[in-house]
Formats: sequence, structure tokens, C-alpha cells
Amino acid sequence: MFGGSRVQVSGPTGAMAVVLAPIVATHGPSVVPVVAMLAGVIVLLAGASRLGRVVTFVPWPVVEGFTLGIATIIFLQQVPAAVGVTAAVGGNPLVVAVDSVRHSGPTVAWTLAAVAIVAAVMLVLPRLAPGVPASLVGVVVVTVIAQLTDAPVARIGALPDSLPVPTLPAVDPGLLRSLMGPAVAVAALAAIESLLSARVAAAMPPTTVGRGRPPLGPSDNARRYDPDRELVGQGLASMASAVFGGMPATGAIARTAVNLRAGARTRLAAVAHSLVIVGVIYLGTSAVSAIPLAALSGVLMMTAVRMVSVDAIRAVLSSTRADALVLVVTAIITIAVDLIEAVQIGLLVAAFFALRAVSRATSVHREPLPGPALHGDEHIALYRLDGAMFFGAAERIGTEIRADADARVVVLRLSQLRLIDATGAHALAELVADLELAGVTVLVKGIQPAHLPLLTRVGVLDELRHENHLFDELAPALDHARSHVRRSEREAA
Repeated sequence: MFGGSRVQVSGPTGAMAVVLAPIVATHGPSVVPVVAMLAGVIVLLAGASRLGRVVTFVPWPVVEGFTLGIATIIFLQQVPAAVGVTAAVGGNPLVVAVDSVRHSGPTVAWTLAAVAIVAAVMLVLPRLAPGVPASLVGVVVVTVIAQLTDAPVARIGALPDSLPVPTLPAVDPGLLRSLMGPAVAVAALAAIESLLSARVAAAMPPTTVGRGRPPLGPSDNARRYDPDRELVGQGLASMASAVFGGMPATGAIARTAVNLRAGARTRLAAVAHSLVIVGVIYLGTSAVSAIPLAALSGVLMMTAVRMVSVDAIRAVLSSTRADALVLVVTAIITIAVDLIEAVQIGLLVAAFFALRAVSRATSVHREPLPGPALHGDEHIALYRLDGAMFFGAAERIGTEIRADADARVVVLRLSQLRLIDATGAHALAELVADLELAGVTVLVKGIQPAHLPLLTRVGVLDELRHENHLFDELAPALDHARSHVRRSEREAA
């Protein structure tokens, strides 16, 4: 209700369980509501501080690689139930899936049949009746068949029949200090996973339902999300969960994807999802407990397949080698290691290639002097700096200019310089100082007003031989340079 995405579904996730496990092992399960409350407050403050917009800096290849990795994990996590095996909790999903297939249970024919029936219903029913929730129908059909045939398949089993009494978690001041660090880690996971889930949902392709029929799922307007508001909503959700003794909430990518594929358009879909769960707890535990796990695996497997946009993956892979590598690395680390580390490493790889591209786009050109050539012009070097003078290119630019041994006067044109950082300004100051020390007069033309304060603070202007060696126009700078050349020739004579 308070979040920034119309289609996001929140709740407990596997990634959150992994982060909470060592906290519970150290302090016991009673601290989970306290951690949830602390993390909720931190996420809420992050949203109020407008930190959610950081997610807009995540590059497209990282998002697509993350989506591909998450979809693969969701699919792999369903393999044990699909082959009738009870898998160990906490293992790598790829290893667990391969091991499950190798040691498939005696009910594998039944479970695979259940997955196939659900998949068939989800593929065919939307074409025949787009308004009917195909995944729910598939689960009901498999459950009825399993009940009528007394199929030997694993079921959901016993469920709680009531909610805990709401109460504020007890806080020990001494324990509170030791839980602040874990709470920050939990808050970071909740924020990142929620924002990426909302962004993945916004980028998921619509589900087509047949020729001439409109796609299922929300419109472009419904897919848009407010990242800051989303953090506020997730923070409030974690705080509410803590009151009921629950774990921290986060945007659940699998449930959000199912929500989209079922045709959700407004926040009421997620509200209905919550109310249905409450209704199941109080009224329907016996019926729901009979649902075969393989039926739910079929739903999630189909959802995982539909999460991935083949066209988007193909577009990234065929764009540039750098972007293709970012996508592949992010997807592999998401599957093999951890989704948070995958995003971090994906961002680092993308940032490396971005900096390399900007560095290569930054150049220094020696230009011919405009107008007819005059005596002594061969001793004047006119350099134009293009792009960005930053830490990735500063050293190379300085080396190229220093290599010109014939110049008596160097004119630096900075009007085309788009960006300069402290490292670039420092390198420019060192360049001017080295040239002046070697007896070369340096004239600077066209410093942009936005760059002047930084260049002044770092000391570029102080390294000039005279304050009148700073020019706004090229013609006066060249006249001044020629006067220096004539003076040096007279002194040499």
C-alpha cells in the first residue's frame, strides 16, 4: 500500500534467510523481530533520504544478467520437487539440482507429470480464456488429480492456523549495540533486492495471449516505480512484520514475476495476495496442505522461463563485447555465489569498461595554427583537449604533450573539455609546472566557468608564468605566443 511499485509483491525470500541464518546461530531466533524492526527503520530512513534513486545507476546489462541469474535460480530450486526429491536447504541451487536429477525419487513420473500438466495449462489456457488465472487452475487440476488417484507425491503439509499476537519486540540495550551491524547488512539486502525486483518487473516483457489479442500484464504506466517510495514501503513492511514476530520483508522477485504473469495491474493484486494468505491460515489450511509441491514447482518453472526476455539478452550480447561480458559475469555470479555480490561485481565490471571507454574517448590533438603561417610558428604548439580530463586519462594526455620537444610556447585549448576531476586538474598543474621548468611558456585558453574553481584550488593557474597567460579567445592567445617566440629569438641573437 505504501510502496513505490504497483506490481511488487513483498515477503520473506531465500536470500534474506541466508543472511539471517548466522545471526540466528549467534543470538538465537528471538532476535529476528528486533533485527527486522531495526532494518525496517534503516530502510525507511534510506527512502526518506531519497537514496532509492541509486538503483537508476545500475546499467542495463547488469539488470539483464541479474534477471537471467535469478530466473535460473528460481528454475533450479524447483528441480528437486519436480523429480520427487527432498533437497538439502542452503546448498548451491545448481549443485542441488544436478544431484537431485542423479538421485531422483521413485515418484519422479508422478511429479514430472504434475509439472507438465501445470505447464500445459499455463501455456494453453491464456489463449482460450485470458481472464482466467492459469497458474491457479493448473494447481487446482493437479491437486484434484492427486487426490483422486492418491498419488504418492509430496504435499505442502501442515500449516499454522492462526497469526501470532502482535507485540513490540523486547530490546536489550546491550544486545541492541551488537545487532546494529547485522541490521545494516539486512537493511542493505532488503533495499537492493526490493529495488532490483521492482526494476526487473518494470523491464519484464508482457505475456502474449494469442494473435490479435492484447498482452496480459500491466501497462507501461503501471510498470513504472518510485524507488524512494518503494524503500519507505519496504521499511514499514519490515517494521509491521517485526510486530508479529516475523522476519524482514523485501520485494520477492519470484512472487512479483508470478503476479505480473497472472495479469496484475494495480496494488490490489498484492493486497489480495496478502488477504488470501490470511484466509488460508484461518480457513483453508486443510485444503492447501494437500497441494502437491510439484504443482507449485511447475508454476515457478514457467514463471522463471517467462521472466527472461530473449530479445533483450540477444540485444545485449550483440551490442558490445564489454556489455556482453558484464551480462555473463553478473548472471554466473548470481547463480554460483550470491545475488548481492553479483550486483556489486557486475557494477565494478561495468564501471571498469565505462571508464575505459571514456578514457579512450578523451584525446589531445595538436592543431595547425589558423591563418597564414608566420615566421616562428613552428615553435608554437596548439593543443586541443577533448572529452574528460580524469584519473583514467590524465597521465596519457600529459605524456603526449611532454613528448613535443620543439615547442617554445604551448597553447592549451580547454574549451572542449567536458569533465575534469581532481586527478585531472592535478595532472594539468604538474604538466604546466614541468613545461615552465623546461623553459616552455604555457598559455591556457577557454577554461569553462564550471572548471575554473577546481583548477584554481588545485593550483593550475599558480603554475602559469604570469596571470595574463590565461585567455578567453584563441586569437589573442596566438598573438601573445608569437610575441614570446620573437622575444626568445631576439634574446638568442
